Amino acid sequence: MKFRIGLGVMILALAGVDLANAQVQPPQDRINTALARARQVGIPVALLESKIAEGKAKGVSLERIADAVARREAALERASEALRGQPEAASSLSVGADAVETGVSEAALKAIADNAPRDRRNVAIAVLTELVEQGHASATALERVTEALKRGPDALANLPAQAAAARAGGAGAANGRGGRAGGADPGPPAGVPAPGTSPQAGRPGGPPTTTGRPTTPGGR
Repeated sequence: MKFRIGLGVMILALAGVDLANAQVQPPQDRINTALARARQVGIPVALLESKIAEGKAKGVSLERIADAVARREAALERASEALRGQPEAASSLSVGADAVETGVSEAALKAIADNAPRDRRNVAIAVLTELVEQGHASATALERVTEALKRGPDALANLPAQAAAARAGGAGAANGRGGRAGGADPGPPAGVPAPGTSPQAGRPGGPPTTTGRPTTPGGR
């Protein structure tokens, strides 16, 4: 019994050492690991190498480059799974990874890949990504992109701008209602006299509107 307990403690200790080593792994080793993983699952390493080159050209630290490459590899892998079985899927990997990193669900990405014509697949994925980036849920964005695909290329291309305008219009209307509810008193409706004014003032044949203190007979 003591032997089993001791063995368990040893395994946990070794696992802790492995976790600590992973956390302090040098940035270049993490980059190499991501590249190796990409090769293993069939992702073109050029898609990661371009990320590395871009970071270095901008003077980004190797630590941050390693973080970005690891995230990109994971997104590319998820996109690859969603696009599996699609003709020329490799041509959509990059735009698919953009979608995943933005928050598009893999189910929505797969649905668009299944339904969009091949020559409009990348555009459809990009539009889906933009709608999610605007704040739409993946399911809502998927529904709108699917509908736009039925109406043709122009409807698809114009969808992000239309969606953004609709959201801005809705927010403006809400702000307008809020301003009336919590803002200054807009005053009495038209035709209702202001306080201190005769109800007949301003009407034909009625007494004239007066301002200041009323005069009394005899000038007092």
